[in-house]
Amino acid sequence: QLQLVESGGGLVQPGGSLRLSCKVSAFTLDYYSIGWFRQAPGKEREGVSCISSSGGSTNYADSVKGRFTISRDNAKNTVYLEMNSLKPEDTAVYYCAADGPLLLFKLCALGISREYDSWGQGTQVTVSS
Repeated sequence: QLQLVESGGGLVQPGGSLRLSCKVSAFTLDYYSIGWFRQAPGKEREGVSCISSSGGSTNYADSVKGRFTISRDNAKNTVYLEMNSLKPEDTAVYYCAADGPLLLFKLCALGISREYDSWGQGTQVTVSS
């Protein structure tokens, strides 16, 4: 069972930026797609972004397109979510999750929780003035 640890959350003003990190305890991250999800109080969990195992394919929710960027550094077993132009509606607990190991190329599954086998504990992001 993989362990995933998110970090980088915090309190930021509207229009500000944060970079979330997801550190994965795996021998190699090369065979895992990673997804970012978020859950706001009283709302269902939603997919924010995902990246394929090779990093060649990414996907974003419409609500974050153009503002968020997902990337990965397999040498560091870490996936990042760069969040810019943050809005109050981005306030939520953010989770990363891993799908794999994948032996064949697979497009990452944006927002499909059942595709992901391992989850982190989450990091709080609060956007408020």
